[in-house]
Amino acid sequence: MSRGQSGPHYADEGAALAYFTNAKRSGFLIDAGPVFWVVSSGAMLIAAIALGVSLMISNFRDRALMATARELENTVQLLARHFDGQLEDFASIQKSVAAEIQNQVHTSKELKQLLSTEEFHRYLKTKVSEASDFAGVNIFDADGTYINSSEKWPVPPLNLSDRHYFQQLKSGATKRQVLVELVQSRVSTGRTVVVAQKISGPAGEFLGIVTRSVIPDVFENFFSSVVLEDGAINLLQEDGTMIARYPHVEAAVGQNFSSSILFTRKGPSGEYLTTHLISPVDGQERLASAGRLSLYPLTVVSSQPVSTALADWRQQTRVLLWAACATAGVISLMLWFVTRHLKTQHRRLDVAVNHMTQALLLFDSSERLVICNRRYLEIFGLSSDTIKPGRLLRDIVQYRKENGTFSGDVDAYCRMIKEARRVGKVSHNVARIPDGRWMQVVNQPLSEGGWVSTIEDVTEQRRSEERTIKLAHYDTLTDLPNRALFLKRLEEEISRCSDGSQLAVLFLDVDEFKSVNDSLGHHVGDELLRSMARSLQACLGMNEFVARLGGDEFSILASAVKSKEDVLALVQRIHEAIRQSHDCAGHHLTVDSSIGIAIAPADGISSDQILQNADLAMYEAKSSGRRTHRFFETGMEKKAKERRLLETELRKAIESEQIDVYYQPILDLHHNKIVGCEALARWNHAERGFVSPADFIPVAEQSGLIDDLGEYVLRKACREAAGWPGHIKLAVNVSPIQFKSGLLALKVVSALAETGLSARRLELEITEAVLIGDDEAALKILHELRAIGVRVALDDFGTGYSSLSYLQRFPFDKIKIDRSFVSSLTRERGSSGIVRAVVAMASEHKMITTAEGVETEEQRSMLRHLECDEMQGFLFSPARSADSIRELLRADATEGLVSVGASIG
Repeated sequence: MSRGQSGPHYADEGAALAYFTNAKRSGFLIDAGPVFWVVSSGAMLIAAIALGVSLMISNFRDRALMATARELENTVQLLARHFDGQLEDFASIQKSVAAEIQNQVHTSKELKQLLSTEEFHRYLKTKVSEASDFAGVNIFDADGTYINSSEKWPVPPLNLSDRHYFQQLKSGATKRQVLVELVQSRVSTGRTVVVAQKISGPAGEFLGIVTRSVIPDVFENFFSSVVLEDGAINLLQEDGTMIARYPHVEAAVGQNFSSSILFTRKGPSGEYLTTHLISPVDGQERLASAGRLSLYPLTVVSSQPVSTALADWRQQTRVLLWAACATAGVISLMLWFVTRHLKTQHRRLDVAVNHMTQALLLFDSSERLVICNRRYLEIFGLSSDTIKPGRLLRDIVQYRKENGTFSGDVDAYCRMIKEARRVGKVSHNVARIPDGRWMQVVNQPLSEGGWVSTIEDVTEQRRSEERTIKLAHYDTLTDLPNRALFLKRLEEEISRCSDGSQLAVLFLDVDEFKSVNDSLGHHVGDELLRSMARSLQACLGMNEFVARLGGDEFSILASAVKSKEDVLALVQRIHEAIRQSHDCAGHHLTVDSSIGIAIAPADGISSDQILQNADLAMYEAKSSGRRTHRFFETGMEKKAKERRLLETELRKAIESEQIDVYYQPILDLHHNKIVGCEALARWNHAERGFVSPADFIPVAEQSGLIDDLGEYVLRKACREAAGWPGHIKLAVNVSPIQFKSGLLALKVVSALAETGLSARRLELEITEAVLIGDDEAALKILHELRAIGVRVALDDFGTGYSSLSYLQRFPFDKIKIDRSFVSSLTRERGSSGIVRAVVAMASEHKMITTAEGVETEEQRSMLRHLECDEMQGFLFSPARSADSIRELLRADATEGLVSVGASIG
């Protein structure tokens, strides 16, 4: 019998019946009554203590909040009075100036003529000098034109007719003569608070305004001297726009909070509203009090986090709780002594029954429970308070149905057992319960009329059988159907499709998945695939089926497709699903996919053909820039063959050394001398002619040939450069893929040793893509190269992610300014500022700067003016063959270069 059960278990039915008979005769239930009432009384006493403590805690909490509310109201009242007085003093000069203007000026024309003079400027300047705040006074006419100021003469061309306060005063939409508004200053930088005074004519007509300004910092500095602990003070306009806040939150200043409860429930001036709210500024639960100024359209709000207000209350609560717990502990100890004798009896249980691996039930002839072991309760999650001797079979089965471990008709199940017992037949049954487990039940009739039920959990055995079947049809990583099951399903759907009900197959390949594996590890890549599988399953409808074909490739089957629009809608759902952020082992990754689409029966009538055509369409999507989709077209197969052919020919060209290396000179801008050459791969195909690097370099990177090509160019260029003058350096580009092998430094050492080229003359150019992702590994390789003596240049700086931390973490020898900045260098609002900044950064870190793509004399002059060190480009020379570059270097060494462009031939 399990812990807490009401009576002992017995090994056989006769002993159990004897137990109930003897218990009844001895008045067991009567004897147990006083114990029950003592325990109940103790429990009620503990409950009363808990209730009393709860009421006290609640009362203390209300008092703490009321005290904080009073402090906040006092603070708001003080600030409202203070700012009424301060603003009245501040606006007194405006009012004085406005009053004098209204006495002398009667029309808008007169105002503009009389007030837009230097004499009036001096008058305003004198007027302001009399005040203690020294804020300027500005005059604007009825059209909003700036006509005079105490600070500037002549005044700059400025018009503020679009300002809200100007429009309000001019239109008469407000009865106020003075408005206060936070605006973005058009005279200086940053925000300013404008106090605008209306100038009216004899008949009340609008003639213009007088304004003074003050920066929000003035308010915030004052707030800091009166703010409560952890509190915040806000000053807001009448429309809810925040003017100032302490502590300062830049994003909140200027934001409108009119939807706040403090504004929706505001009353007249002088009324103070205190309430709970969730702060729209920092999201904290706060107690806030708001009050409106009497003289000006402003509202002061003082708030304090509820957590701060309740700090003392929490301390009181802890003391009360400790006291209550101690009291409850004493009562519990007393109850323990009362019930001790019951626990002593319960220790003598039938160990054999309660430690069986199988669940055991014994019923008598009246279908009442005699024995129930602990295993039965554990298997079905039942309580010993409900499943105990004397319960009817039907009640027990009903309990199981209610807790979700039995499905089916309760009465029918009971009739089945009774019928098996009546005929004396042993019944065997293996059934799956609602939580997914499998149970084997054996009912053995007894000669006395009852029966014994044994129940065994065979879930693992059953799952092992299911796993064996599942391995053949499902992917072990994502639990999606695998290629075999997908092809089987595809064959079935193809046999049912027709022109009226087409079938779409979508082939998905995750873009840049290899970089995730390489930079973050395969465990992150696996988690990404699992997350994508879940997202894809969630976005599909009834007639759609997804499978993982292998690697980062998925395929989706959509049956009953009516039109192309149906497929495009599915593509949109897929993109939305996979473009969401995926949490993969602590990394939040956002990925995309290239999707190829084939429609049956138009694009094929066999599963292999349809899948192959969808695959071709997917490669076309990748070639089109990834992150997109393509429908299969007849010409795609031809393109795929051409791409494979180009890859094959490139492989042969590298093996047979048919790739040429050209060299573009690098010119010192200060001495007009060649200081180096950049090695560039060129492929002159026997049949295709000249193949652009833009065509064969991507093929080399995608196919993995870039390692062989890069090493080939490096060795050939080093061999050539070894015969150049000793001061001429060689620059060789390195692909990010070459870094991933980890053998780059060894290959460089081997090439230098083989060719005899000094390491100090070799310069490797890398792009920022090398450092993105696994930058620690890349930096390790860069330091290895630096240890060899090889120079390292950062190419295309500023065109990618451009993390300035790279310049701190690794001392590059050179920064190459991309041709995109050079091309716009001489334009108005061009890139001269960017180039100047790059040159300055490089100079600070003792790095050389080289400008690429220089094509005009004007660009060269500008680069010299910006103190750029080197240049390369068509202005001096394009890339040349090995023979041509040797002639150019000899000419430079013997005769010198008279002018840029003199060596172009």
